[in-house]
Amino acid sequence: MSAPGLQSAGGPAHRPGPPVPELIRRKRDGEHLAEDEIFSFVQAVTDGTIQDTQIGAMLMAIRLQGMDRAETEALTRAMAGSGKQLAWPREWAGRLVDKHSTGGVGDKVSLPLAPALAACGCKVPMISGRGLGHTGGTLDKMEAVPGFCVSQSPEQMRELLEHVGCCIVGQSQELVPADRILYAARDVTATVDSRSLITASILSKKVVEGLSALILDVKFGEAALFPSLEQARELAETLVGVGSQLGLRVAAVLTAMDGPVGRRVGHALEVEEALECLEGAGPPDLRDLVTQIGGTLLWLCGAEPTAALGAARVATTLDDGSALDRFQAMLQAQGVTASVARALCSGPGAARRRLLPSAPTQEELCAPSDGTVEQIRALPLAQVLQELGAGRSRAGQALDLSVGAEVLVSVGQRLDAGTPWLRLHHAAPVLSDRHRHTLQSALRLSAGPPFPTPRPVFELVLPPITACPQD
Repeated sequence: MSAPGLQSAGGPAHRPGPPVPELIRRKRDGEHLAEDEIFSFVQAVTDGTIQDTQIGAMLMAIRLQGMDRAETEALTRAMAGSGKQLAWPREWAGRLVDKHSTGGVGDKVSLPLAPALAACGCKVPMISGRGLGHTGGTLDKMEAVPGFCVSQSPEQMRELLEHVGCCIVGQSQELVPADRILYAARDVTATVDSRSLITASILSKKVVEGLSALILDVKFGEAALFPSLEQARELAETLVGVGSQLGLRVAAVLTAMDGPVGRRVGHALEVEEALECLEGAGPPDLRDLVTQIGGTLLWLCGAEPTAALGAARVATTLDDGSALDRFQAMLQAQGVTASVARALCSGPGAARRRLLPSAPTQEELCAPSDGTVEQIRALPLAQVLQELGAGRSRAGQALDLSVGAEVLVSVGQRLDAGTPWLRLHHAAPVLSDRHRHTLQSALRLSAGPPFPTPRPVFELVLPPITACPQD
């Protein structure tokens, strides 16, 4: 019998397929693999009967030859069926929602979004990941809060959703074990950017969550996995198409990742900014993304008749304190002491900063000349912060959660030479000239006049034929 909160994820009946080398050869030569053959490969990955070199060879064959929609769907089903599936009370049907981002710089949207949706009556079992390279991870951000525990069993997740309405947790051992193996192999075999492998990795974890609705934030731009809007749109369309075939009510949004989300980058600094958003303040672009993504989810699950009304409802939870209350409850339920949770969520900013990791050194960089801020590039900022300890170059590497940067100016703002534009938080004895040069390259100035700060790029991708969510 399955443990409470878990049930078998199912999947096609296993029938022995061709030998693994034959499958690798066929995919290497661009042939189509049948569902039972893909399931056979995933089964071998899960039970350990395949060699690491064979996994790497198959992943590279998929990366170079691609998979069609049917193969991608089969791979997703097989991976989802490699472990257990979360089971929820029947009365939660229609209210279970989640969001996934393909990764960005300063992307702290999940932190205020989950409690805001909980304040709207949703159940949000947010299974998140860690950062790797220059992109941040939601679990790492949450661990900047003293005592916060991201390791929660399915039974504990059910308790969190029952009493709080949301949780932010890591992937448990029982869920999609094939993905943990394949994801680690992709990272060391230069196959991370395969559209089919990305789709299967993301959706297999969401399928086992038993969701009513899912939204996918697909980033594009210099600091994103896919630089061009066209590439990101192709990934979004694949995710939405395969997700729909798997029974998910799913949509995707395309958002730009040339500049950081908000004004702060780095784990402790992003928690602080997320709290400001939960207080009805903070950077306008962060609030925009939280309300628009949240509003679209409320529309998808049928809680609101339009995404615009959903966005207004999410905004209300940020302004009236109900989302902040849910966040405080989540902190306490996931291991944070009541006094720390209360101080973080209701204390003054200075008290909040004393509770979060703080870097010993803060220094400001100044504008090298007069000009208007045309762009603040996210990638150079993230690359330097990674090298200073905020990011990983390999899985499992320890992070310095206090390292980060605060952007002190806005795009469109006119600056005089010598105006501080960036405050860096770090532990290095001396910042190297190379790091200074890289950071200064993130500030792009022009001779043009000041202009209003643009709103985040936001394009919605829906299934080809979308029924009204209430139907």
